[in-house]
Amino acid sequence: MKAVTESITKNRQPEPVLRTMTQRAFGAHRVPEGQGWAEELGHGWFNVAYLIRLRDGLPVVLKIAPPPGVEVMTYERGLMRNEVTALSLVRRETSVPVPAVYHYDDSHELCGADHFFMEYIDADNLGVLSDRLTPGEQQGYQRLIGATTRTLNRVPGPHFGPLTGPVPGRTTWREVFTGLVADVLRDGEHRAVDLGVPYATVRSLLAARAGCLDAVTEPVLVEWDLWPGNVMVRDGALAAVIDHERALYGDPLMEAGFAACRLEGFGDPAGFLHGYGKPALTPDEDARRRLYDLHLMLVMVIETVYRGHTDPAQYDFARAGLARAVDALAPGAAVRPGT
Repeated sequence: MKAVTESITKNRQPEPVLRTMTQRAFGAHRVPEGQGWAEELGHGWFNVAYLIRLRDGLPVVLKIAPPPGVEVMTYERGLMRNEVTALSLVRRETSVPVPAVYHYDDSHELCGADHFFMEYIDADNLGVLSDRLTPGEQQGYQRLIGATTRTLNRVPGPHFGPLTGPVPGRTTWREVFTGLVADVLRDGEHRAVDLGVPYATVRSLLAARAGCLDAVTEPVLVEWDLWPGNVMVRDGALAAVIDHERALYGDPLMEAGFAACRLEGFGDPAGFLHGYGKPALTPDEDARRRLYDLHLMLVMVIETVYRGHTDPAQYDFARAGLARAVDALAPGAAVRPGT
């Protein structure tokens, strides 16, 4: 049995409901018989996922959105529809392998939430595999992630913001991104999350430095969550990218791989940058990345409360990272061109 991460957002369902979901998606003739046909998959922190073996032996993955009674962060509302849209987009517009979607149900009739069945990828999760890799192998996979990220970032978008449609009143990238940060800050205040720095300070720094965002005028597909835990590999090659729920149209510098350029604890960025084909960030790009670091650390701090984490490790790590991100934006820190 694989280790299973715990979060109050996981909408676990009993076997009779899983059976009904499977029947609706594939028909009664493919519903499994007996026991042991459904196994919860581990490692995810938001949605619950099950590996289900159909009667004919085909393995599929069932992913279920959080239950309606659990409060999620503002940007997390409607993430499953966004993911299904992302999977279709990536399969249509790129050569990047992603799971096929077999059935998507947004009726909420069976579990009170969206759910979908998708292809099972029989491969190793790179995030789990990483501890057993040599430094050279790790850099090789980072180059692979960089090249994959670059391919995804070549997909143009019709607007800035969620794949499922623009947010009213947020047209430019500055409006979209500062709106994302504003939503996260309101979420934190709503649950009285201690950031370690005043909320007013964060808002002030964002307002003072947001001018650099105006350089971004062409929206492209951004995965944002493409880290090793969302990469499946087989025989040294990419088998699939999974968990596309946070994808959006925006600035490619927001991608997870660029976080290591400035943030401690995110590894060495050299392999990713090499694979992406970018030797280093320009001063203007560095100014934008500072803001994306701030946003990432805010999300990582605040989501621990919404997900009911009992282990303080992520909160402590992210709060320390947030303090450093704030210091990098504070008056007296080096100001880059364009800020």
